[in-house]
Amino acid sequence: MSNFEAIVPALAKALEKRGYSELTPVQKAVLAPELGQADALVSAQTGSGKTVAFGLALAPTLLGDAERFAQAAAPLALAVAPTRELALQVTRELEWLYELTGATVASCVGGMDMRTERRALERGAHIVVGTPGRLRDHITRHSLDMSALKAVVLDEADEMLDLGFREDLEFILDAAPAERRTLMFSATVPRSIATLAQGYQRDAVRISAAGEEKQHLDIEYRALSVAQADRENAIINVLRFYEAKNALVFCNTRAAVNHLTARFNNRNFSVVALSGELSQNERSHALQAMRDGRAKVCIATDVAARGIDLPNLELVIHADLPTNPETLLHRSGRTGRAGRKGVSALIVPNSARKRTERLLQNAGLKATWASPPSADDVLRRDDERILADPAFSEPVKDEERGFIGELLDKHGAEQVAAAFVRLCRSSRSAPEDLMEIAPFTPSREKQAGENFARRDEAPSRREDFGASVWFSLSIGRRQNAEPRWLIPMLCRAGSISKREIGAIKMQPEETFVQIAADWADRFLAAIGPDRKLQNNIVVKRLDGTPDLSRAGYQPPSPDKKPHRGKAPFDPNAPKRKFEKRAPAPTSADQRPAAFEAKPWAKKPGKPKFENTGAPKHKKAKKRPS
Repeated sequence: MSNFEAIVPALAKALEKRGYSELTPVQKAVLAPELGQADALVSAQTGSGKTVAFGLALAPTLLGDAERFAQAAAPLALAVAPTRELALQVTRELEWLYELTGATVASCVGGMDMRTERRALERGAHIVVGTPGRLRDHITRHSLDMSALKAVVLDEADEMLDLGFREDLEFILDAAPAERRTLMFSATVPRSIATLAQGYQRDAVRISAAGEEKQHLDIEYRALSVAQADRENAIINVLRFYEAKNALVFCNTRAAVNHLTARFNNRNFSVVALSGELSQNERSHALQAMRDGRAKVCIATDVAARGIDLPNLELVIHADLPTNPETLLHRSGRTGRAGRKGVSALIVPNSARKRTERLLQNAGLKATWASPPSADDVLRRDDERILADPAFSEPVKDEERGFIGELLDKHGAEQVAAAFVRLCRSSRSAPEDLMEIAPFTPSREKQAGENFARRDEAPSRREDFGASVWFSLSIGRRQNAEPRWLIPMLCRAGSISKREIGAIKMQPEETFVQIAADWADRFLAAIGPDRKLQNNIVVKRLDGTPDLSRAGYQPPSPDKKPHRGKAPFDPNAPKRKFEKRAPAPTSADQRPAAFEAKPWAKKPGKPKFENTGAPKHKKAKKRPS
């Protein structure tokens, strides 16, 4: 093929055998004549075909003019990857790519038997792939001979630095021969990567693969607005709606992974988990189950999912929102590979809508805001799948005709069809009934305003709020209640957004909140039967408009002593007339008798003397101790 003219012939045949018809942009870039045998710093996204790219770039360096490798001895090339999964994936890719060259590829990764790896290295290998820590161990124990290395590849260099492998990488590069070729691949090139490249590469060619963002054009991004209590139910409906061959669900913690795994197992999903607490053997079995179809859903943390490659991954679900744009792109980049379409669905609780909008904006992505699939949507999609089942297009076989006639004679066509539909539906988990949440529209949200500077007001004054229901909260100004934290709490607990909240009237011991009428019942249902928010704040539904006077000034009863503090303002009270105070008494004769009757009123200390002209006592000097 003309596309493969610049490739070593044995590798070109391997690509054709694998079904490659065209190279990706990063693969073309590393084969450019101007690169030659120079060092390279390549920025390429996950899923852009960079493993094959550096395999193609290394071949002339390792083989020279030969078509096959000689007997394996000390390694000629070393590839370093951040995680066990990525290192094993690179090993598999290089094995089929170099199959016709007679290359031996060995792996050295943490969690595997080190003695087995040592024996493999002693037998000889042309290419060694490993993780930084394990490679350093082998170098320290003298089981990995670095003397014959012609090239070193750092794959996902930015991730290796993020994971704290700088010291190990520097140790490995220092142990390699000075006259070697160094290729560094990184999704981004921050200052730390540039510094590492400057210290360990010579006149490196900087390659930014053209079209490296193209992979995200094959990914459909969907932001699904859900009530906080419906997050897991929404994930179930998304999985059921798409029925992907492979789906990857991302969580931020191990505890969340374990929780979702248990729940999905109970719901009859074929699911596996990937988290840092699993052994290497367990992780390998989980990924193999996904590849061979025994499992369809993988629930993982970001760290555990680094480097995994699932060829049939059609759906990525963000159960917990990514913490930054890079993580969002990295997660989503697991799907939509090699020209295949994929879906990246973000589960967005009401309280996280604005944060999600900023996240998508910073990542340069456009997402469709929508509600998650309802139970009816899922069932309709199931019916579409049944109608489109290829079994209906297959002709009836002779050996089947007899039994088909018997079924129709005994039960009739309608009953047979009903049994078939029930059988299909019973094999799938039932969808969940979700609360109806209006999809988020960024422009509408911006118009709503977010200025909570005045603590006695709602986010905006809306005279046209429409039909509403008032609720009472058992907290007021004296408990330091403020709209800036009351509103998020109401949205979170009541599964509503700021648009459904009208006026907020704060009183000393009580707060009145106006909720849109069509959301009032759902608001109460989301709070629960105990009608309490956090910190035991009691919520009561009012029959009409609140009587603001009952929480304001109350005249004191005759048998109750007046409160010593400041009385609440009473707008109906007559204005007080202020009289001029009498001057304070200046002599003892003018002082009231009560003054003398209070011993504590007299200031202790030096004695008082009448002004008779007698000399005052001098203050005695303190003797030195």
